Amino acid sequence: MASAETKPLRRLVIACGGTGGHLFPGIAVAQEAQRRGWETLLLISEKEIDALAVQGHDDLRFEKVPAVAMPKLLSLAMGRFLWRIWRTRRHCQKVIQAFQADAVLGMGGFTSLPPVWAGRSLGLRTFVHESNAVPGKANRLTARFCTGVLLGLEACARFFPAGRTLVTGTPLRSSLAVRPERAAALQFFGLSEEKQTVLVMGGSQGARGINRAMVEALPLLAAQGVQVLHLSGPREFAELRASYASSAVSAAVLPFCQEMGLAYAAADVAVSRSGASSLTELAAFALPVILVPYPTAADDHQRRNAEVFTQAGAALAVEEAALSGGKLGHLLSDLLGDQAARLRLGAALRNLAPGNAAAQVCDALAHWTPPA
Repeated sequence: MASAETKPLRRLVIACGGTGGHLFPGIAVAQEAQRRGWETLLLISEKEIDALAVQGHDDLRFEKVPAVAMPKLLSLAMGRFLWRIWRTRRHCQKVIQAFQADAVLGMGGFTSLPPVWAGRSLGLRTFVHESNAVPGKANRLTARFCTGVLLGLEACARFFPAGRTLVTGTPLRSSLAVRPERAAALQFFGLSEEKQTVLVMGGSQGARGINRAMVEALPLLAAQGVQVLHLSGPREFAELRASYASSAVSAAVLPFCQEMGLAYAAADVAVSRSGASSLTELAAFALPVILVPYPTAADDHQRRNAEVFTQAGAALAVEEAALSGGKLGHLLSDLLGDQAARLRLGAALRNLAPGNAAAQVCDALAHWTPPA
């Protein structure tokens, strides 16, 4: 009988829920896997963002598993966390067995740990993908149950044992493979072709700090005739839409956007958190960006991600704490008024753009050779 390492891969479980940064690359891998004739099952969380993100993907099979978030190590909640991890692992083991999976891939976060652990207990090939420059606690722990660790950035390799990693890049969903025409993109959002456009996105759930900074920037942007496409996140959508309505800035404000290819194509510059998935997409579209790292991100990984891009000359970065007093408006005004700077940033971004990362991930899953 073929071992887990040599058995042909035909059925793949992908654990990818919790955030868009885990879910969208997982969808990209599933789409590539299906092109190869594999059957896929994507395990997602019960969060609202997962339900929003999977809309329009009727070609893929999803199943919800309980989300598990790790408390502080000395917290009284640690016992409950360990029990939930164990219980979710048992649930995932039944799901994986029923699906008759050949391999399990976790795309990161604690949604990945129980399925990968379950896959290892069943003797399957198991992998985790880490998109960031610094791995989080969940992936460091999940890696202990893995056949191999796949990386979005070379800078992350030093955190894992030598010989167990492969840099694949972060998979890009197929809907972003073709760049739409700018005019069609602007028309889709009801924006003008005559104005420069700022895309604002704080990750799949929005970003209060960026939202507040943009409200303070509106007077300056209005004076310059700039328009905004603002992805607010669901929590602050109504409030932010009211702020734009009372300003002189033309804007399309959305709680969430399924058509991110159109959003990137419509924009001249972007303001964004520095999550790995967002950075991958910005690089693919060579869209000049001002990065605002999430200040309390686990292991400060968003600041480290931003450093990879700023050191390559591919982005500007500013701390959220430094954005008060309308500073974001001045940064945007300067960048929008400097075409040469935007061209330099765009060229550097193209150098960081992913190749066919989803294909590289699938190749690794199918042909991984354990280190000697």
